[in-house]
Amino acid sequence: MSSRPRIGILGAGQLALMLAQAATNLDVDILCAGRPGDCAEQAAPVVPVDLHDAAAVAAFAKQVDLLTIESENIDARVLHGLNLYPNAHAIATAQDRLVEKQFFVDCGLEVAPFAPVDSLLDLQAAIASIGLPAILKTRRMGYDGKGQVRLRSAHDAAFAWSALGGVPSILEGMVSFDAEASLIAARNRQGETVFYPLTENVHRDGILRISRAPAFPDLQTKAELYLTHLLDRLNYIGVLAVEFFVRDGHLLANEMAPRVHNSGHWTIEGSATSQFENCLRAILGLPLGSTASQPTVMLNCIGAMPSEQETRDFPALFRHDYGKAPRPARKVGHLTLPASETEVIAEWQRRLDPNV
Repeated sequence: MSSRPRIGILGAGQLALMLAQAATNLDVDILCAGRPGDCAEQAAPVVPVDLHDAAAVAAFAKQVDLLTIESENIDARVLHGLNLYPNAHAIATAQDRLVEKQFFVDCGLEVAPFAPVDSLLDLQAAIASIGLPAILKTRRMGYDGKGQVRLRSAHDAAFAWSALGGVPSILEGMVSFDAEASLIAARNRQGETVFYPLTENVHRDGILRISRAPAFPDLQTKAELYLTHLLDRLNYIGVLAVEFFVRDGHLLANEMAPRVHNSGHWTIEGSATSQFENCLRAILGLPLGSTASQPTVMLNCIGAMPSEQETRDFPALFRHDYGKAPRPARKVGHLTLPASETEVIAEWQRRLDPNV
């Protein structure tokens, strides 16, 4: 093995790609576990590994010095006993929406009303308790709006329960929010913690479309306090993102991601140290980099990537192409611009998603 530390990433998608790109700033090698053709191959070797196979993941772990993840949807039971950052307990907490919500409450965070649902009768009782409208979500898996059904009438209960396959679920009250926000933190092995500015996010059809930072400066201290509680309780090492609903000056925790996060992609150009570099620094036990940031906007490219020719006429624009084949509702890249470029931002908003 090289004298340079080798970090193994479980997964080889766009987050692994950007982690591998950030590694060029550090004296470290990257090896990804995934499938041939995954987009991380642009920046690092990818070893074929079935991430649901504990023996295969353990064999991959022997090829590296330490591990991290790019997705929390790897069954935590596969991850126990590995030299993994963040730890398997933190990942397991984020994998189960009910456990996650209970953990938020235990840590003193505000959340929307919720109830566990294990049967149609449970769902009907939860509707009576929480009220409508509400949203039924599978407890496990599901992202970008998948694995959830909205209920507007009690008559929707049977359809919703059937649509999710009758699996263990959670009913959450719909929040009439003013905005959506996220906070990203990095914590290293020594307990040093840094925070990025709160970011305002705009979603459509459950998929992030636009992120703007900084946002809600009056809520920054409260958000940092909330994440400090979570990081300490989880003995967390790495990058953690928490998504919030902003309502009447309050932050209601929605969900957390134990990894680098789409709403932090703007930090590549907008911050002194990106979330990706600070993730690597954290798990290596290195001092964390500055999170000093400039006002920045990130636009997700969903379905298809604009060509280099289309973006060439906009010198303030940074183009990140993940190398993915076009497909409806697929994140294939993102654009980053200084927030001062208001006309260019508006132009690209119209081009990428006229409905936002």
